[in-house]
Amino acid sequence: MNKIILIRHVETDLACTFCGHSDPDLNAAGEHRLQSLIKEVGRLGITRIYASDLRRASRTAAGIGERTGAPVELRSGLREIHFGRWEGLTWEQIERNYPREAELWVREFPECSAPDGEAYRDFVARVEAEFSLVIAQQRNTPSAVVTHRGVMQYAMSRFFGFTQDEARKRTENYGAIVLATPQDLCEIDSPGIRA
Repeated sequence: MNKIILIRHVETDLACTFCGHSDPDLNAAGEHRLQSLIKEVGRLGITRIYASDLRRASRTAAGIGERTGAPVELRSGLREIHFGRWEGLTWEQIERNYPREAELWVREFPECSAPDGEAYRDFVARVEAEFSLVIAQQRNTPSAVVTHRGVMQYAMSRFFGFTQDEARKRTENYGAIVLATPQDLCEIDSPGIRA
């Protein structure tokens, strides 16, 4: 089976904040990184692109699609987790304004969500549904998924055999590119493989 190219969207003005379903556009650094990202992935033979429908991912995907000629399919299921009242805040602001909730979140995540945020189990369910679809539709040519760090981290450990630490490190940078080979679905459902 061919690799799936996982791509983190490029930078926005909400970098370094809890930016889940917030929908900022790319900033100047993001626009600059997009140009180099397009060149990097342009030679990978991408023929289909799935992308989060949030602007930072959809704009990144559109740039890649224009370069490669690959159609872009926007999918809301590829959105980052929704951080509720923490959307757009830095961790320092969260600790100052929501000290009890921040302490609880650090201690009990993923069982504990951000106030009014998406439950982690719901996030996981939609990411699994999206990647199951992408993998099932995979042909003999590379597809790309342009999405968000949290989505990539979960999918990399769940579907592509990366450790959680590898997934965290490989997705640190905006515009990160990860070539991943889906694991056998039988292996994914066996104990010890699932993240």
